[in-house]
Amino acid sequence: MSTAIEKLTQILKESNNIVFFGGAGVSTESNIPDFRSSNGLWNEKLQINFTPEQLVSHTFFVRYPEEFFKFYKDKLIYPDAKPNAAHIALAKLEEMGKLKAVVTQNIDGLHQAAGSKKVYELHGSVLRNYCMKCNAFYDKKFILESKGVPTCPKCGGKVKPDVVLYEEGLDNNVISGAVKAISEADTLIIGGTSLIVYPAAGLIDYFRGKNLVLINKSTTSADNKADLVIHDAIGKVLGEAVNNL
Repeated sequence: MSTAIEKLTQILKESNNIVFFGGAGVSTESNIPDFRSSNGLWNEKLQINFTPEQLVSHTFFVRYPEEFFKFYKDKLIYPDAKPNAAHIALAKLEEMGKLKAVVTQNIDGLHQAAGSKKVYELHGSVLRNYCMKCNAFYDKKFILESKGVPTCPKCGGKVKPDVVLYEEGLDNNVISGAVKAISEADTLIIGGTSLIVYPAAGLIDYFRGKNLVLINKSTTSADNKADLVIHDAIGKVLGEAVNNL
C-alpha cells in the first residue's frame, strides 16, 4: 500500500463529516468520456463549426433543437454506463455514516445508481426530463426513443432535459445545500475535476474544515492548498482507501 493511500485511509478513519466534490474524471472510469475532449464538432447541415460548449448552450437548444438533441443523445447519454469503484466506495462511506454528501458536476446519475443517497447534482441529470409547457415528467428512455425533438404526448410541448445548459443559472436550492454541506465538513475530498468550470468550482472556497484532499490525474489550481494530493485514478485510490477501513 502506498504512503498516500495510507495517509488517505487515516484521514477517512478520523473523519466523521466527509463531503466529496467530483467532476467528469469520476465518470470516465465508467467509460463516459469528458465531452470537452471532442473539440470543434462540425455540423454539416448548419455549415458552422461548433465547440461542445456551444452545442450544449441554451442558445443552441432554442435555435437548433433538432441538432441539439442529436448531439445530446449521442454524446451526453450513456444508457449502458455502470457505477465504477469510485462511486461504490463513496456509497460505502455514506453507509458507514462518514460521508454526509456528494456534490457532483456530472449528469449521469451514477452516484445514486451505486447507492449514494445525499447527492447534490450541480448541473442536473439526464435521468429527468420535463415538458416546458405542462411540466410532465419523462425519463431517459423517452428521450432516447424520441425522433427529432422530443414532444410531450399530453400537450405537445417541447420536452427539455433537467440539465443546466451553458448560459443557464444553477439551481439555488442545490447550490445552498452544497454550500452548507461543504462549509460543515471536517474533510473535503475533491476528485476527478480540473476545477475550471465556474460557478461550480468556486464552491470549494466554502470549506473551513481540517483536511482538504485532492485526487486527480492531472494538477489543478487547488493542489497547493490541499493537505493531501494524489495524482492517480480516482476509482483505484478511493476503492483501496475505503476497503482499508
